[in-house]
Amino acid sequence: MSRSTFLEQVSRRVTDSIRQAVIGHHKKSGAVLFSDTTLRDGEQMPGATLEPFEKLRIARALQDAGIHSLDAGFPASSEADVEAIRMMIGVITRPVLTALCRTVRSDIDAADRALEGNPPHKRGVSLFCGTSPLHREYKLCKSKTEVLGIIEQTVGYAAEKFRIVAFSPEDASRTEVDFLCECYRTAIRAGATTIGFPDTVGFLTPEKSRTFMRAIRDGVPELEKALLAVHFHNDLGLAVANTLACIEEGANVVQCTVNGIGERAGNASLEEVVMALTLHKDQYGRHHRIDTTKLAPLCQLVAELTGVQIPLMKPIGGNNIFATEAGIHQDGLLKNPDTYLPFRPEKVGAGGISLVLGRHSGRKAVAHRLSELGLPCFDEDVIAVVELIKRQPKGVVIDEASLRRLSQQASEARRSSGANQYSAKISGHGIGHGNDGAVAGGTNAG
Repeated sequence: MSRSTFLEQVSRRVTDSIRQAVIGHHKKSGAVLFSDTTLRDGEQMPGATLEPFEKLRIARALQDAGIHSLDAGFPASSEADVEAIRMMIGVITRPVLTALCRTVRSDIDAADRALEGNPPHKRGVSLFCGTSPLHREYKLCKSKTEVLGIIEQTVGYAAEKFRIVAFSPEDASRTEVDFLCECYRTAIRAGATTIGFPDTVGFLTPEKSRTFMRAIRDGVPELEKALLAVHFHNDLGLAVANTLACIEEGANVVQCTVNGIGERAGNASLEEVVMALTLHKDQYGRHHRIDTTKLAPLCQLVAELTGVQIPLMKPIGGNNIFATEAGIHQDGLLKNPDTYLPFRPEKVGAGGISLVLGRHSGRKAVAHRLSELGLPCFDEDVIAVVELIKRQPKGVVIDEASLRRLSQQASEARRSSGANQYSAKISGHGIGHGNDGAVAGGTNAG
């Protein structure tokens, strides 16, 4: 044996030892590792294209939030992706930077060049290959044996260049279970350190997701040498639920996007999975390293740079999450925010509770806002302003200027007719002092 061959074998054994030590550490810790794919899978959403410098801004925010790994782009597909990755080298130092590759050697070479200069333990590739009957027949025109050969050769080639190699069978959720497990076994033997389970078309349910996890654990004994990642799309609105089901079944890595952006109905939402784990530690028994106070600002940043607006009712990041117009709810929130919130705004770094004034608002919320603005807020003042608010046409926003105007109108009316007469006039409209939190004809609780 030549000296160079001997040294090469020693180096390979050392690398394998390091890989297994890292994998063993992550598994033993029990932590859920978050792999963000906003900059790659999320950007594939029509209209969400990002410039390299914008990707860097988001990458910085993801790093600050505590992401374990960052799917930085697809170097073989775009020079812009290469530029963005190159901009991250030396700047994004805590997460592992990974690049997407087809099971093609030239893609792996492109990823190697794009990630050049990043430390070996902070650079990796994520390979994918279609494995379902549909993909084998119509997309690849390959037999099972040929697909296995492609996986073995390309994963092995990637393992020569990278310590961190992930392999995902595209359309795994529609792949025969026995063949799926064979693909995983082949990939791990060839050097994969992570195997991914992608629900590419987003059609699974939590129950079926659990079944797949159990089948993989039973059918892939080599899994002790690799991490198991899951990647769900949201075509049935179940991506987060499916992700959580897999976490309960022992998944080590979850791949998500901020705001759940992505192709078609999007991906599992990073912030939703994080908060579900945070609030239900008793159920999942798993911890994570995400700083939840960074979530709301991160959601806003991604919306701003992609141009994909956050729906009003979107959990965590939506504008309505900490806002209410309902009188009973407003009264409860003023007494104790926990009465009508699962978590407080500061938990996710949001601005605060917003008591929106409108037809359903109660006296307490109106009095609170009048007091904040230094406006008259005795009972008769509040009652009069509440009545004027209720009379406003649909769609009128009661902002500070509007409230000042209505307060002035109420004061002028009282001065012109006398406080007692005006109070009697208002009482004739059915505004009473009954429920402490709501005007008559107010809102339902809950």
